[in-house]
Amino acid sequence: MADTISLTAPDPPDRQPLSIEAAIDLLARGDIDVQGLLPWSSNYTFLVVVKQDDLQAMAVYKPCRGERPLWDFPRGTLANREVAAYLVSQALGWLIVPPTVLRDGPHGTGMLQLYIEADPNEHYFTFGALFPDQFKKLALFDALVNNADRKAGHCLRDAGDHVWSIDHGICFHEEPKLRTVIWEFARQPIPPDLMNDLRDFRERLGSRSDAVTKALNQLLAREEMAALRRRADQLIAQARFPNPGSDRHIPWPPV
Repeated sequence: MADTISLTAPDPPDRQPLSIEAAIDLLARGDIDVQGLLPWSSNYTFLVVVKQDDLQAMAVYKPCRGERPLWDFPRGTLANREVAAYLVSQALGWLIVPPTVLRDGPHGTGMLQLYIEADPNEHYFTFGALFPDQFKKLALFDALVNNADRKAGHCLRDAGDHVWSIDHGICFHEEPKLRTVIWEFARQPIPPDLMNDLRDFRERLGSRSDAVTKALNQLLAREEMAALRRRADQLIAQARFPNPGSDRHIPWPPV
């Protein structure tokens, strides 16, 4: 698992390795300069440059006021869910979600996530078979956070062949809503190391003093936290990747 991340600066092109903690600090305290709207997004999504002292990096900014209302998710909560997904990813130790914070920005409070430079023509269907171990983590992660929209294009492969996942705004619903293109591990046993990570995470969820649990309680509703604990318990008890049966729940469009 990588413990540093490459920052991509806009002009001139430059990359510098930075710890995850330093990347979070840059996102949380840096000045935000909006570059423009990203196309093809269902919600208002801006490409920005974040600057702090001699550091700068590209990031994705999704303000709460730009969220499209959904019938099954409370309005104005998608940014919270994006940050919650990052916290779960880090608590598991899997480094799946890019560094993400909730903060004020040019268009109000929203999610700010480090931009991952990747080939836009690549996605899960083009490189998924090359990284089975990384995608086992991602499939298990999606089941745990109840991801309702795991499209192939939400999987990014960086220059170091690390796989990142983005767009977690519709996760953590208390009702089962798992929709994903990653089903090849269905019914397979969960590897022992991932089972250990799940058990450790579930233990943290039961601690009132745990920092991640406290942060998740601020981001998610009480019912959603209870459902997160139930899903963790179910995955641990079954010790297998979930299988929805013959009616596989796949998002549309799949890419």
